[in-house]
Amino acid sequence: MKQSITFDDFLKVDIRVGTIIEVNDFPKARKPAYQLRIDFGDLGIKKSSAQITDLYTKEDLLNKQVSAIVNFKPRQIANFMSECLVLGVYNKNNEVVLLEASAPIKNGEQIS
Repeated sequence: MKQSITFDDFLKVDIRVGTIIEVNDFPKARKPAYQLRIDFGDLGIKKSSAQITDLYTKEDLLNKQVSAIVNFKPRQIANFMSECLVLGVYNKNNEVVLLEASAPIKNGEQIS
């Protein structure tokens, strides 16, 4: 288990729902990854590098709703600027399983 945080610490993390609108291969990444463009509604479109190639094809991901942290500082990964962190869980095979809502949600809605 990680170190305990306060509720105020949790409130600093901005987790939103968005829809993947574009998926591209990312051959320059050190580990297999995709370059994603995600529509977060009023927050706009953000880019993300995601190491989710084990369980998801580009076709699987297109138009899929995902949860992401949108208030991290942008991070350069190879020649790509990642602006958000798509959330997932590692399964027993060390593959990332995306976190997703059980019903459609408006893009940009905040997870609380």
